[in-house]
Amino acid sequence: MQTFWNKIKLVLGDKSLRKRILFVLYALIGFRLLAVIPIPGIDVVRLESFLANNQFLGLLNIFSGGGLAKLSIMMLGVAPYITGSIIMQLLTIMSSRLKALYQEEGDAGRKRFNQYSRMLTVPLAIIQGFGFLAFLRAQGVLLDMSWKEQLISVLVITAGSVLLMWIGELISEFGIGNGISIIIFAGIVASLPSNAAQLALTFEVSQVPLYLAAIIAATLVIYGVVFITEAERPIPITYAKRVRGQKVYGGISTYLPLRLNQAGVIPIIFALSILLFPQMILNFLKSVDNGTVQSIANFLLKFIENPWLYSMVYFVLVLGFTYFYTAVTFDPESTSKHLQKNGAFIPGIRPGSATSFHIAKILTRLTLVGAIFLGLIAVLPLVMMAITHINAFAIGGTGLLIVVSVVIDLIKKIEAQISVREY
Repeated sequence: MQTFWNKIKLVLGDKSLRKRILFVLYALIGFRLLAVIPIPGIDVVRLESFLANNQFLGLLNIFSGGGLAKLSIMMLGVAPYITGSIIMQLLTIMSSRLKALYQEEGDAGRKRFNQYSRMLTVPLAIIQGFGFLAFLRAQGVLLDMSWKEQLISVLVITAGSVLLMWIGELISEFGIGNGISIIIFAGIVASLPSNAAQLALTFEVSQVPLYLAAIIAATLVIYGVVFITEAERPIPITYAKRVRGQKVYGGISTYLPLRLNQAGVIPIIFALSILLFPQMILNFLKSVDNGTVQSIANFLLKFIENPWLYSMVYFVLVLGFTYFYTAVTFDPESTSKHLQKNGAFIPGIRPGSATSFHIAKILTRLTLVGAIFLGLIAVLPLVMMAITHINAFAIGGTGLLIVVSVVIDLIKKIEAQISVREY
């Protein structure tokens, strides 16, 4: 506890670090103020009843940072940007040029790669905004609009999504941590007081065992996420001795740390984005004035919204995206080349392709364990929802998983900043 308070004093006492934290707080306050500005033409009573037990909109509200609950100008949130990032990273598999841009050209290459993701965000936001407004209008949540009013509304919420993306980029550059993750985190945390008040108003003594089970499950999820995130597999590294003049360099033994969960919370965010996109399209098609299209859309929605099928697809997507994101962010071949250039080697393993194969083999095994655990933790709330038929478990469980992962990453970034200043 003493160490904790000492770190707090170091954080508050360092001018640069204090500025970064205050910048994050000011950016989040600005975001929350914008998230309560509604678009025109909303039927508030119809909106509240429509959002009450809709799991799809509850999950989408996570990505909007709570803006969807008010149908604010930020109602799309960071969903278009995340979708754009997924498309760009999937394209790295098909395009060697994009892969080289992201992995081999350093910071300049990644800046260009991120710029392409930002540019792709705009058309995606327009498409999602138009489809979502049409869907809400068909449900009676929005009043009838002329084509000019519809165009203005689409442009406004597109601008809101781009503005939110810009705020996230500013947080990443001038604040601490990943800006997009922090925005999602802020939206989840902002909804906690209203959720707690709702639980207090609907409290029943007969549901006490269910509440206790939920608390135990949440505690286990937090413990599991922290344990898996912190777990590492050290690979021993030795630097060869080099003689320069009268001095001997190298001969030091260290290790290369490979994290059990190399991808962090990104696979969950990616998997949810992929799951929500077809649901958004089908919900839009359900409102089309065509009996055949409506019947097909209703059939596919019932198929997708089956909780057991949804859980299986969610698990497989989390598993796949964990491997995919790990492969994108950590390249064993480039690590092997970097070690060889610096005169380092793994004892008992030849430099070059043998070292690359050894690192890739260990990384694949570690990623399998981390991906399975992450997938199980992700679908556990959905399984509980299927058993208890309470939608809050699915939304709350996903939110809890994102919150814990973001907090861990934020604490690490702050500790890294403290360590730099101590040295």
